[in-house]
Amino acid sequence: MTETDPRRRLDELEKKLAARRAAATGEKAHHEEHYSQAQIAWRMVTEMVAGLGIGFGIGYGLDRFLDTGPWFMLVFTLLGIAAGINVMIRTAREVQVKQDAREAGQKNGAAGATHEGKQDGD
Repeated sequence: MTETDPRRRLDELEKKLAARRAAATGEKAHHEEHYSQAQIAWRMVTEMVAGLGIGFGIGYGLDRFLDTGPWFMLVFTLLGIAAGINVMIRTAREVQVKQDAREAGQKNGAAGATHEGKQDGD
């Protein structure tokens, strides 16, 4: 065997691996996109319930410790709800920024392809 033969075989192997990776990435991206909306919804629900639960727990604990009735529980439950809503809004903004960036990238890619096509035709 010559020195070029192993290099040629290695190049062929790398091409095959790249093709398999590209195929696997395409399938994975489709599945991730399908489940991403559900994951975001569950994340928001979890954040809301966590804020509510933590606020309720702190208020209930203070009421039991200080023997003040339901006042701290009410106040901290409302604060927990407000915190949960705040976190949900931040999550929604984060998702919107990612979606806007993805759409801008797709538009730039399509515009670039159209622009390049005009240059090639001139």
